[in-house]
Amino acid sequence: MRNIFAFIRRFSVLLFFLLLEIISLTLLFRYNRFHQAAYMDTAGEITGSIEAQYKKVNDYFHLKKENDELRRRLNEVQNQLKQNFSSPDSSQRLVTDTTAADTSGERRKFLYMDAEVVNNSVSQPNNYFTLHRGSKQNVQPGMVVISANGVAGVVLDVTDNFSTVMSMLNKQSRISASLKKTGESGRIEWDGVNPRLVQLRDIPKSVKVQKGDTVITSRYSDFPPGIMVGIIEKVILEKSSNNYLLQVRPSNDFSRLQNVFVISNLQRNEQLELENKLKKKK
Repeated sequence: MRNIFAFIRRFSVLLFFLLLEIISLTLLFRYNRFHQAAYMDTAGEITGSIEAQYKKVNDYFHLKKENDELRRRLNEVQNQLKQNFSSPDSSQRLVTDTTAADTSGERRKFLYMDAEVVNNSVSQPNNYFTLHRGSKQNVQPGMVVISANGVAGVVLDVTDNFSTVMSMLNKQSRISASLKKTGESGRIEWDGVNPRLVQLRDIPKSVKVQKGDTVITSRYSDFPPGIMVGIIEKVILEKSSNNYLLQVRPSNDFSRLQNVFVISNLQRNEQLELENKLKKKK
């Protein structure tokens, strides 16, 4: 208490001056419309600026929650896309006298499941990344993985709660892809050199190709058709063949993979079973 009185005694003149300033400003802004308007404008601007900064900080701490919600909604939208369903060809007619009978059916082919990337590599000749989703969450080897930007890889192994994915940046990776503009199909490979360039092979030189053309997954791929792969960066004429060597810039930045979708082809086993029967006959 003694220190408080000593402080007041020491700065009494300054404190009295500040008190008079406050009283003067209060009277000025209360009874003078011009100054009152100026004060309200300034105060509103300062308050608005503070609130804007507070909102930015508050939004930052809620990013994870919003990101999880966006992933959930995107997952729902992905599963409702028309391309995830397919119908067997039922256009053939069985005609008895003059009566024609058509049958048609439609069932889901692709099912999307969101997943989080918990480990990743891009600097090795054979790169992989790990997902926090495994067999208990219905992930199986052979399922394909995409991000919001495009093709990412193929599931290789799974445990109860984790799975490893062979990245598209893997020298053993082979992905069927096609030119969006013309429809010709080839295969996407990686030479293990530049993580920002993959190679599209088996496109014949008779096809008109140019830098900037879009490359997507083909209908022969395990991926849903039409998924973005990348953009052609360079067209090279292979001297030893009748095909191009197309350098493609992937639509994915693999060094920044965080959230992806695992895609289950619900009709894959039926197709493999039929194809395996044909191989045995040969």
